[in-house]
Amino acid sequence: MKLPIVHHPAYTADIPENHRFPMRKYAELAQWLKQTDPDGALYDFHEPEPISRKDLLRVHAKDYVDQVLSCNVPHAIAREIGFPMTQSVSFRAQCATGGSLLTAMLALEHGVACNTAGGSHHARIAQGAGFCVFNDVAVAVRAVQAMRMARRVLIIDLDVHQGDGTADIFAHDTSVFTLSLHSEKNYPVRKKASTLDVPLIDGMEDDEYLEILEDTLKQVLNTFKADLVFFNAGVDPHHDDRLGRLALSDEGLRKREELVFKLVRNEGLPLAGVLGGGYSYNLRLLVNRHSNLYQVAAKYL
Repeated sequence: MKLPIVHHPAYTADIPENHRFPMRKYAELAQWLKQTDPDGALYDFHEPEPISRKDLLRVHAKDYVDQVLSCNVPHAIAREIGFPMTQSVSFRAQCATGGSLLTAMLALEHGVACNTAGGSHHARIAQGAGFCVFNDVAVAVRAVQAMRMARRVLIIDLDVHQGDGTADIFAHDTSVFTLSLHSEKNYPVRKKASTLDVPLIDGMEDDEYLEILEDTLKQVLNTFKADLVFFNAGVDPHHDDRLGRLALSDEGLRKREELVFKLVRNEGLPLAGVLGGGYSYNLRLLVNRHSNLYQVAAKYL
């Protein structure tokens, strides 16, 4: 069986050339995956539809949704997001969110699926923030719940930054378990309470990180019985990431992916992977780190 991978050309939005967000990584990652699978034996690519307004309104405030869809976001909010709110950026957010919904549906059908974008976990109910326009995972969770495809969902967020938006959206919902392992002193300054937060000290390396992750994830899987698992596989815990404060190696990140997939799939749970953060200057090395998610996922169908 081939790994379902969700990708849309619009994931690479038009932003200023000197912008600090590595927008080119989405196209480069898809190209890398296709080049390493020239016969199409490993990966099955799917192009998502843009998310519907109805799906967005299950999570986000009407005024904010309409501001993004009309590209009329107030300057202060656009500044907090970090992108110029153009048609290209708006459409990217719609496609990436639709992509995470399709990824969830494919994971429920095949056991595993991955998006080549997603993980916009700083987007809150009333606005976006931190390079996140819509909270794609939250929107996808609400959509599959509405379709009665899954009732209880576990979100494993291993991006180096705390998933404050996701935590806030599901703060009073016992059907969704939000787990966040993140750098304690990193963005955001004002964190929101996840179901379980595991703040990590600056400079933490592979062995300690993996031990904490394994103990924590085993505990969560034993106590919360999920129908679907989302995995935010941000690679910004890497030691040379310019927005992270942890010190994982390339090998440590790969072992992290292996650990998550092994523990989740051993429970027989469908797993939907999203890309998450990664901000190294070297685009080739950044794409290689992100590629671990798909290489590992393909082994757990």
